[in-house]
Amino acid sequence: METLLEVVELSKSFGGVKAVNGLSFRLERGELLAMIGPNGAGKSTCFNLINGQLRPDGGSIRILGRETTGLRPRQVWSLGVGRTFQVTSTFPSMTVLENIQMVLLSAKRRLNSVTKTVSRLYRDEAMELLKLVGVENQWNRTCGILAYGELKRVELAMALANDPVILLMDEPTAGMGVKERLKLMELTSRIVKSRSIGVLFTEHDMDVVFAHADRIMVLNYGSLIAEGTPQEVRDNQEVKQIYLGTCETGGA
Repeated sequence: METLLEVVELSKSFGGVKAVNGLSFRLERGELLAMIGPNGAGKSTCFNLINGQLRPDGGSIRILGRETTGLRPRQVWSLGVGRTFQVTSTFPSMTVLENIQMVLLSAKRRLNSVTKTVSRLYRDEAMELLKLVGVENQWNRTCGILAYGELKRVELAMALANDPVILLMDEPTAGMGVKERLKLMELTSRIVKSRSIGVLFTEHDMDVVFAHADRIMVLNYGSLIAEGTPQEVRDNQEVKQIYLGTCETGGA
């Protein structure tokens, strides 16, 4: 397998609190890697460090072998890193199609074309992405009136618009019903395998994690306490005591 993302001894503190404490891991091509842990374990901080929204205090981040520690979010994105967020981030007054077109304009460095008629630009590519995530029939509706599950799919299409090699998905199924959660992660899994990309995701629904993750790493107080296959993590006594004991049935 090819290593897409390598994190070595990554650290970040806020005051006296070590949000991320010497974290090391790899993400391989075609892999779904879950990062789980209690609230405050450092998951979102880790995402923000990888994505360039925060600067680490120590350690290194490499994407496809290139050192990216300290790069800005736009620079990281341009290297092929897509991201979805806990709360969906779309333009609510624009149509579903226009949302995808805007990302394509940015990816192709044609934001100066926004002054023109956006509806004519990259329409076919945008529609293909909407078909990929299963919301092509919503193309002409504004995002502000979509159901939340549909919004999550639109956001996934937006994250795929720059043809990423890595997807960072922070709580991808937050706010969704049980069936919607499983369907979205089944879709994500198919996309990962068909496009040979890597996904690092956080998730509180353990049913989703154990059903779809190839590997799982568990954080507690910013440190990695366990890593392995779903079964290895499920059998880990420390993980059971700290985390799974309260949420093996699917709660958080």
